[in-house]
Amino acid sequence: MKKMSTKFFSASMAIVLAIMSFAVKAQTSSLTNTNATTIAATTAATTSKATVYPETTTTDPKTEIKTAAKAADPDTAWKPQRRVWGYGFGDFYYEGHADAFNRGPETMYNGVPQYRNAFQFRRLYLGYDYEITKKFKAEMLLSSEPNANTGVNGTTSIQNGDNLVDGKMAFWIKNFNLRVRDVWTGTDFVIGEMSTPGFALNEPGTNAPVSLSEAAWGYRSIEKTITDFHKNNSYDVGAALQGTFDPATKNYGYVVMVGNNSQSSLLSATNANTGFYKIFYGDLWAKFLNQKLYVDIYADYAKTAAATATIPGQEHNMLKVFASYNTKPLTIGVEAYTQNVASGVTNTTTKLPEDATVNGLSVWVKGTLAKNWNYFARYDSYNPSTSYNTADSYTVNTNYSSYNPSYKEQFYTAGLDYNPTKNVHFMPNIWAIYYQDNRSASTAGYLTNNHTLVYRLTFYFTFGK
Repeated sequence: MKKMSTKFFSASMAIVLAIMSFAVKAQTSSLTNTNATTIAATTAATTSKATVYPETTTTDPKTEIKTAAKAADPDTAWKPQRRVWGYGFGDFYYEGHADAFNRGPETMYNGVPQYRNAFQFRRLYLGYDYEITKKFKAEMLLSSEPNANTGVNGTTSIQNGDNLVDGKMAFWIKNFNLRVRDVWTGTDFVIGEMSTPGFALNEPGTNAPVSLSEAAWGYRSIEKTITDFHKNNSYDVGAALQGTFDPATKNYGYVVMVGNNSQSSLLSATNANTGFYKIFYGDLWAKFLNQKLYVDIYADYAKTAAATATIPGQEHNMLKVFASYNTKPLTIGVEAYTQNVASGVTNTTTKLPEDATVNGLSVWVKGTLAKNWNYFARYDSYNPSTSYNTADSYTVNTNYSSYNPSYKEQFYTAGLDYNPTKNVHFMPNIWAIYYQDNRSASTAGYLTNNHTLVYRLTFYFTFGK
C-alpha cells in the first residue's frame, strides 16, 4: 500500500509538473506574440517545494527581466482633412433696360438705374473643413452676397444684400455645423447651420456634392435655381439626417431635416420662426441609367403665424420635382414646383383672407461646344397666384420673404463658358426678366408690362476644392 501511495504520488507530481511546464511555455509564447508590457511570474517547483516569485522575476529573484512595452503602430491609412476653400464670382455688367416700376425685390438688379455699368462681386465664399476624427467633422462657411444696388440708406428695399452702411461688402456666417458620419451605415447626422435639401448637400460619408438641382444646373455664378431665386430656404439652422439606401453604390438617397425657418437671421425672440414654429424638409433622390438620369423629389412644410380675429393660421408648403439627363454632348434639366401659402393674401374687394398657390417651372440646357468652351441657356416661368382674380387687388399677409402676388415673371439667360483651366471661368451672358401684372388694365394699381435686361461678362473661380 505504501509503495502504491508512493508511486501514485510520484505519478501525480509528474503530471502536475508537466502541466505547469506546458502552461509556462504557453504563457511565454503568448506574451512574446502579443508584445505584452509585462511577463507573468513563472513557477519553480520541485518534488518537495514550489516557490512563486513576484511578476518581475523568473526562477531567480535576483535576476530582473524588464520587458519594454512596444508602442502600437499608428493608423497611417486615415489622413484628417484640414481644408481652406472658397470661391468668388461677379461681373462687368451693363444694364441696358430697367423695369420702370422697380419690381422684383428678390433680383440682383432691383433699384439699379438704367445704363449703369460697373464691376461687381455677387458672391464671395470662404470655407474651412476640419475632421476632428474619422467620425466627426466640423464645417464652416463665411459668405458675402452683395447686391448691385448699394443704396442701403435710400428708399429701395434690398433683399438678402450684404452691403454695409458705407456700401462695402461684409462677411457673415452661412454654415457652421457638426457632421457625425455613419450614425448607421450610409447615414450622416448633421446639426447646426447647414444647406437645406432644397438647395444642396454632401453625399453621406464624402465631400462630394449630391447632384440636386443646384449642383446639376452648375451655373450658380449666372443665377440661382428657381426655388432659391424665389426665396425658398437654401440654408437654415437645425438638424438633419442625410443618407443613402444603398451605401455601396449610392444610387438612392434621402434627407430629412427640421429647422428654424429663419436661415441665419437673428430674429426677435418673440418671432414665430425662432422658437414657436419649425419648418420640416424632406427629400428623396435617385440615379438611373448608369447615373445619367437623376430624379429628385422635395417637400417642405412650415407654420408661420397663429390665427387672429381676421386671419386664420398661416402656413406654407412646397412640393418640387427635378429631373436631369446627362449625355456626353449636353445635359437637360427640368424643375417644377407648386407652393401653397395658406391665408397668404386678403382680397381687398371681399375683405376675406385667401390661400395663394404659387407655380414655378425652370428648363435649362448646357453642353460642350469645343475644347474649353461650353454653353448654357435657361428659361423660368413664375406665377405667384394661380387663382388671382384680375378684377381684384390683394394685400399680403404672409411673412414669406419677398412674396408678391401681383405680377408674373419670365426669366431668360444664355451665354458661353470659357474654361481655360480647372476652376476658372469667363462667361459672357445676357440676363433678362419680364414682368406681367396679374391685374386687368382697368383695375386700380395696374402696372404695364416691363422688363429688366442686363449684359454681363461674368468671372468665376474656385480654390481649395
